[in-house]
Amino acid sequence: MAPTITAAMTNSQEHLTLIHKLRKPLVEKLRRERINSSIEQLKSLLGPEFLKQQPDSKLEKADILEMTVCFLTELQQQSQQQRRLLNHFNRLQSSSDKNLREADFSPLSSSVQTSITKDKSPVNSALWRPW
Repeated sequence: MAPTITAAMTNSQEHLTLIHKLRKPLVEKLRRERINSSIEQLKSLLGPEFLKQQPDSKLEKADILEMTVCFLTELQQQSQQQRRLLNHFNRLQSSSDKNLREADFSPLSSSVQTSITKDKSPVNSALWRPW
């Protein structure tokens, strides 16, 4: 009995090895196709950028990847710069608003409060009677 089990296991292992050997080239081909497709998409998305730098030369895959990295790095730096400028502007605006509120509205509110307290005095609160 033992030899038949071993023979069956050996046959199944050989079968799996054979399947693996047949599948590996197909899987590798699909992987290369995905890579090539993605590189072509990058090339088409960044076409104008590529034309600026090397208008007539044939670009290799490595060139396309390098140019994409450079473009994305520049884009990221611009985004960070814009964010810093926006934060700076917001800080300036909020401090300006705060200064306006403190400087402009404080005297106004105190003069309004003074006039209100004057109106509440007993002399001013009596009704005016022309007779």
